[in-house]
Amino acid sequence: MTNPAIETDNLTRCYGEHTAVSQLSLTIPQGEIFGFLGHNGAGKTTTVSLLTTLLLPTSGRAAIFGHDVVQHNREVRRLIGYVPENVRLYNDLTVAENLRFLGELSDVAYLDNRITDILDLLDHPEWRDRRVGDFSKGMRQRVGIAQALLHQPEVLFLDEPASGLDPEGQRDIGRLITQLNRDFGITIFMNTHQLAEAARLCTSIGIMNHGRLVMADTLDNVMARFPDAPSLEDIYLRVGDRV
Repeated sequence: MTNPAIETDNLTRCYGEHTAVSQLSLTIPQGEIFGFLGHNGAGKTTTVSLLTTLLLPTSGRAAIFGHDVVQHNREVRRLIGYVPENVRLYNDLTVAENLRFLGELSDVAYLDNRITDILDLLDHPEWRDRRVGDFSKGMRQRVGIAQALLHQPEVLFLDEPASGLDPEGQRDIGRLITQLNRDFGITIFMNTHQLAEAARLCTSIGIMNHGRLVMADTLDNVMARFPDAPSLEDIYLRVGDRV
């Protein structure tokens, strides 16, 4: 039986007396675009930090394709890519220099060829020798995704990928997410509070409220459970009101 792409069992993270993530149990099959929804402070970013080995859980466990995020953290890091909400790049370096620096740290084979392939995938080979400090936020976001794809991960974590982007930038990021999932089979875990984006892109969703998972299912099943709801936003507000 194939391991799910992402699995958590009572995953919990506390900061002193505050519980940021409480007993999160979640299973995400391979090949999903999973939208992790919730208000600011709901626990979404903390969850991603736990799944990407940036934080240790207080209790519970999590695994990526069966590899425990604590016990097998090196293997997990090989399997995943991560793009934070605010991508950190070296402004005085070109796109290729930024990608080469991270690729060398990650021991990416045939790095120059890989950089060319990634920039072609983004439809921006002309960015190669351009200085990153001159880029807009949307352009920087795409370079951040390029960094995360260099080592060919099987799971890609995106934290608010369209935050602060204009409509054209949101559209371009959405198209790229769909392409990565459709053409390369990458499982996508996407934190977002942009519900229209989730409804357009995601195959399944989870809703967090004050550190607890209150709903998780395929998007089709969620919509079927609320046949009178005009939108995902309406469902989100109804579910949140129950907590």
